[in-house]
Amino acid sequence: MAGKSRSGQRIEPSFSSGSERGDDGFSAGERIAGGGRSSRRSEDPPPDRPRRSKSRRKQPRRERGGGFFGFVRSVIYWGIVLCIWAGIGAAGLVVYYGSRMPNASTWSIPDRPPNVKIADLEGSIIANRGATGGEALTLSDMSPYIPKAIVAIEDRRFYSHFGFDPIGLGRAVVTNVLTGHAVQGGSTLTQQLAKNLFLSPERTLERKVQEVLLAIWLEHKYTKDQILTMYLNRVYFGANAYGVEAASQRYFNKSARDVNLGEAAMLAGLVKAPSKLSPARDPAAAEARAQLVLQAMRDQGFISEADIKTAMSQPPTHATSYWSGAQNYVADMVMDQLPGLIGGAVKEDLTVDTTIDTSLEQKAEQSLNDVLAKDGKKLNASQASLVSVDATGAIRALVGGRDYAQSQFNRAVTAKRQPGSAFKPFVYTAALEMGLTPNSIRNDAPVKIGNWAPENYEQKYNGPVTLATAVAHSLNTVAAQLAMEVGPEQVVKVAHRLGIESDLQANASIALGTSEVSLLELTSAYASFMNGGYKATPHVITKVTTASGKVLYQANFDNPPRVLNPDVVTNMNTMMTGVINFGTGKAARIPGWQAAGKSGTTQSFRDALFVGFTSHLTTGVWFGNDDGKSMKKVTGGGLPAKAWKEFMVAAHKGLTPTPIFGGGQIIDNGAPVVASAPNTDQQTTIGSIISGALGGNGGQASLQQGQPTLQQRPAQQPVQQRQQPVDQATLNDDPEDLPPVGLADNNPYSSDQYDTGDIPPADIGDPGPITATVRRHRSSLLDVILGQ
Repeated sequence: MAGKSRSGQRIEPSFSSGSERGDDGFSAGERIAGGGRSSRRSEDPPPDRPRRSKSRRKQPRRERGGGFFGFVRSVIYWGIVLCIWAGIGAAGLVVYYGSRMPNASTWSIPDRPPNVKIADLEGSIIANRGATGGEALTLSDMSPYIPKAIVAIEDRRFYSHFGFDPIGLGRAVVTNVLTGHAVQGGSTLTQQLAKNLFLSPERTLERKVQEVLLAIWLEHKYTKDQILTMYLNRVYFGANAYGVEAASQRYFNKSARDVNLGEAAMLAGLVKAPSKLSPARDPAAAEARAQLVLQAMRDQGFISEADIKTAMSQPPTHATSYWSGAQNYVADMVMDQLPGLIGGAVKEDLTVDTTIDTSLEQKAEQSLNDVLAKDGKKLNASQASLVSVDATGAIRALVGGRDYAQSQFNRAVTAKRQPGSAFKPFVYTAALEMGLTPNSIRNDAPVKIGNWAPENYEQKYNGPVTLATAVAHSLNTVAAQLAMEVGPEQVVKVAHRLGIESDLQANASIALGTSEVSLLELTSAYASFMNGGYKATPHVITKVTTASGKVLYQANFDNPPRVLNPDVVTNMNTMMTGVINFGTGKAARIPGWQAAGKSGTTQSFRDALFVGFTSHLTTGVWFGNDDGKSMKKVTGGGLPAKAWKEFMVAAHKGLTPTPIFGGGQIIDNGAPVVASAPNTDQQTTIGSIISGALGGNGGQASLQQGQPTLQQRPAQQPVQQRQQPVDQATLNDDPEDLPPVGLADNNPYSSDQYDTGDIPPADIGDPGPITATVRRHRSSLLDVILGQ
C-alpha cells in the first residue's frame, strides 16, 4: 500500500526555469498535486526569493517614510474636490435663488420718493418735506468732500470692483477674525444700494445672493458715478433723513452743496450706525467716527495731513435733537395745503415758493422767546404764537409755538380760542355801518340782556362816553349794547365778510369774543382795516413748480373784493389808534409810526391777545398755556403787546414811516365830506398799499386801475377822552379788556362749540329783533335816557 502510495505521487513537469514564477505567484517546486509533505530545509530556495521577500517587506516602510507629503497631497486633493463640489453647490444656490427673482428684463430702478422743496420770498430754502426729507443732488452739485468720504470709509475699491468685491470681503473676514468682533463689512456700495432699492433688511442667505446678483446688474447697467449718485441720494443718515441733502439740512442747517470737510466726514461716519452715531444723540461718538473717516481719506490720498488739521480746528457740530426753527411750522402748513392746490397727492419733486420773509420769521420767533424768557415763568405763560400778514393777506411771518422741537402743534393756525375783546372791532364796524360814528355817545352803566348782565371787569362805570373812548378802554357794557342794537347776526355777517371762517354763535356774548377763532383768521381780518377795506385772504403759497419747471399752481390775489366802506375803515382805524395811544395797548407803541390795534383777554386769564397794524404789516400775537391753565393776570395789553412791539419795531427798521389808512381822522355824519383832489400823501388804493407793504416800487405792478380813492377829509377836532384810573400794580398795564365775570370757563383748545348754557341768545327776554336807528345828529345823554 505504501508503495502504491508513493507511486501515486507525481511531480508535474515544468517548462520554465527555477527562477520563474507562475501567474498565481508560487514557484514550480511548490506546486504539488497531492498532499504529500516536502522539506524546505532540504532544498535551496530560489535565488530571487529572498529579494522578493525583502522587497515586500520594504514597501510599507517606503510609504511610511513619505507620509507627511502624502498627507499634504491628500489634503490638496480632497480640498480641490471639496471646492469643486462647493462651487457646484454655490452655483446651484445662485440658480435656485435667482430663479425666484423676477426676470432681469423687468428690473428697473424704483422712483425715489418725491421731495417738496419749500422756499421763502427770496428763493432760499425754508425746509424740505417728503419721505426722504431732502431733494436729490448730482455729484457735481454736492460738496466734493462727501463722495470722497463715503468711498474712503465704506468701499475703498469702489471704482475697481464689478459690484461684488471678493478681495474686500476676504479682507473684512480676516480683520474681523483677528479683532474678535465685526470691524469691517464685506458689502460694496453697489450691494448696499441694491439692498436699499430692492430688498428687505432681513439677514438671510437668499437675500445675500439676490443682493450680489442685483449689484452685478447695477454695475452692468449704470456707470460708477451714477451708482454713487443714487446711493448718496438714498442712503439713510438717521433722524428721518434720507440722502445727503436731507442729512445736511437736518444736522447742519445748510445744503449739502456747502458742507465742509469735517461735516462731510461726519455724514460719512453716520452710515454705519445712523442712530448710534448721530451728532444729535451722541456728539462725542459722532466726532470720533468722523476722525476715522478723515484718516481713511488721507490713506486713500483724497486729502492731506494739513486738510485733517484744518478740519479738526473747525468748531464741533451741535445738532438739535429734532427739526428746529419756526419755519417748520410754515413747512407743515404748506404740506397741509399743497394737495388741494395741485389736485392730489405729491407724485414728483416739487418746489413751492412762499410768501415768507425769513428775516421777519426769525425776528418773530426771537420776540416771542425774549418775552417768554423774561416774564413767562413768573406770570405762568408757557406758550405763544404770532402771525404777520401784508395788505393782501400774504403771510410774511408765522410762529406756531415757543419751540418746534418740543411741540409741532401750530397754535397760530390749528388752535382755535376765544379772542375776547379783540373781537370787538367787528361789533363796532357793524355799528358804524348802521350810521354811528366814533363821536356817538353810549352810556357805560350796568346793563341786562335777558338773563345776562355783562359788566366791566373792575365793576366801575364811566357814564356817557364816546364810542372811541369805549374802544380805547375796552368797555364791555358799551360793546354789549351795540351788539344788541345792530343784532348779533349782523356782527357775525361782518366778521365773516372780513375773513373769519370759523362758526360764530349769534348771541349776545358775541360782543365779547366768546366764539372761537384762529389767530391767523383773526389777524387777516384786521388786515382789511389796514388796506382800506379790501378782503385780505391769508395765503402762504405763491407758486408750485415741478423739477422740470412746469407750473402746477400760481396764486392770484391781485383783485381782492371790497368788504368795507372807506369811511367806515377810516373811523375804525381812528378808534383803534386810541387803543395804542392812550388805551389798553399803550405797551404796543412804536416810535415814529402810527399804529392801530386791539387787545383781548379771555375768562380766567387763559388767553391774552393783541392784534394791530401799521401801514406796512398787520400782526397778531397770542400768549397762554397748552393745558388751558390760567396765567397770572396776563392781559392782551401786557405780554402780547410787548412782544408785538418788539417784533414790529424790528420789522419796520429802515422803513420810512407812513400813516395808516385814513390818517387818524374822524368822519362824522354831522360834517359832510368835502370832495376835493385825492390826497397824494395818503395810500388810497389796494395796489399802492401793497406797494408800500413790499417796500419801494416792488409792488407797482399790482396797482389796480379804477380802484376807488379816499378823498381828503375835513380836519376834525381830536376826540376828548375821559381819563380813566389806571392800575399800574401789575405788568399788564390796563385791565379794561377783561371779559365780564360769569362767562363760561372752558378749554380754549377744545374743538367743541362754546358752551352757551349760561349765555342766552339775543332774542331771549327781548320783544323781537332790534334794528339800529340811524341818527343824522350827535347822540345826547337825553337820547340815551329816552331810548331814542
